[in-house]
Amino acid sequence: MIAGVIAVVLLLAIAAYACAGGTDYGAGFWDLTAGGAERGKRPRWLIDHAMAPVWEVNNVWLIFVLVIMWTGFPVFFQRVFTAMWLPLALAAVGIVLRGAGFALRKPVRRLAARRLYGAVFAVSSLLTPFFLGAAVGGVASGRVTPGTRASTDAWANPTSVLFGLLAVATTALLGAVFLAADARRFTAPDLDGYFRRRALGALAAVAVLSVTTLFVTHGDAPHVWHGLTHGVGLVFVVVAALGTLATAWLLIRSSGAWSRGAAIGVVAAAVIGWGMAQRPYLIPTSLTVAEGAGAPTTLRWLAFVTLVAVVLIVPAVALVYWLDTHGELEGLTDADLRRSGASDEG
Repeated sequence: MIAGVIAVVLLLAIAAYACAGGTDYGAGFWDLTAGGAERGKRPRWLIDHAMAPVWEVNNVWLIFVLVIMWTGFPVFFQRVFTAMWLPLALAAVGIVLRGAGFALRKPVRRLAARRLYGAVFAVSSLLTPFFLGAAVGGVASGRVTPGTRASTDAWANPTSVLFGLLAVATTALLGAVFLAADARRFTAPDLDGYFRRRALGALAAVAVLSVTTLFVTHGDAPHVWHGLTHGVGLVFVVVAALGTLATAWLLIRSSGAWSRGAAIGVVAAAVIGWGMAQRPYLIPTSLTVAEGAGAPTTLRWLAFVTLVAVVLIVPAVALVYWLDTHGELEGLTDADLRRSGASDEG
């Protein structure tokens, strides 16, 4: 019973990271495709302003996922990180390089160095979600079996490749939707239309890749395919499909209101649907939740610590997100500093 609860918490944490971290990766994707220095100046200006307050906060969810995995499901953690060490290592390197590139590209003065750090940030934002998605695809297709050694087949297979591409497309969707909303907040109608068009394109890519993935899993990951087309998994697939239509409609409307919530709903429903489709397995069809769980005492303490974290951390993170989306975390400008200095002198 308690192992099942912890498994649900792990799934929800993965969904939270996919939505929160995915938005940041998506911003990096659009930074990569913005064009040259002059053409991409305005989109990159918005990306910097939108990401700056919260880009480090989103990694809280990734840490939460890792702690639950190695504490609550050590067998699962060992098998996944043994078989998938290469894509996961590449994803970890990407996370580090991405953060360094974003942090260093703004303060440097030389244009060549700024371009280098910007390229590191943008390319890492594309590769990191792909490798994370590829690792998830290897798990979903049941290729992480007892005794599995690291091999290309574990993560370079049809399901893994499609999961990786789908991860990139969903991050691009989230990034464009949130950037369009930020453009409205900054009263930049040109960027609002710019990112809405890209959000609609990303949404179409998500829809096509989702249908393709569903067909591919029929032969390559039959247990997950059955779960996605029956029972609770099917319910979340339908929710994701309806959310896709709602997101498209909201993006087309002049106000664009509620589009962020709809896009988050699409991604969260897709992640939870995948988790429900795997039941009762952590790794189809070789490791169940009960078999992969740690000792009962460990699980009880993990449940207690998780409850404490939910009470203390989730409200704080939610507050940061609310302040950011309402424009309360903007950095001080030179004009603000001059005005502050003048008032102090007075």
